[in-house]
Amino acid sequence: MKVAVRYVTRSGNTKKLADAIGQAAQVPALPVTHPLAEPVDLLFLGGSVYGGGVDSALISFIGGLASGTVKKVAVFSTAAITFSAYPQIKRLLAARGIAVESREYHCRGKFAVFHRNRPDDRDCAAAAKFAADLIQESSPNT
Repeated sequence: MKVAVRYVTRSGNTKKLADAIGQAAQVPALPVTHPLAEPVDLLFLGGSVYGGGVDSALISFIGGLASGTVKKVAVFSTAAITFSAYPQIKRLLAARGIAVESREYHCRGKFAVFHRNRPDDRDCAAAAKFAADLIQESSPNT
């Protein structure tokens, strides 16, 4: 099974989760400025909500995806104030005809004085478990 990890981060919070997911998936976690080199079965895609919307780089990345390039996307996100980027990311992907995993991984991220030290080691371990579980469930050998 072919897996990839892409993310957008402004503060480094989402990158921490992406790195943990990449380790669990045994693939590099790359920013969305790195297009997919080949079709993937499962794409872990991370971002956050900034000022009410997801980052324009994430919107552009999703806009460049074709349903034949990505079989399914699993969303992960961080946020200090809003709960999750999942609804916005799912809507963008659905408009492209790309399947989205119904489960997501989300945790708080530090911003100013809010949620200091997040994501922490427990958050990263939970993100890695999320990835490992999805990969195992999606693997044709299970």
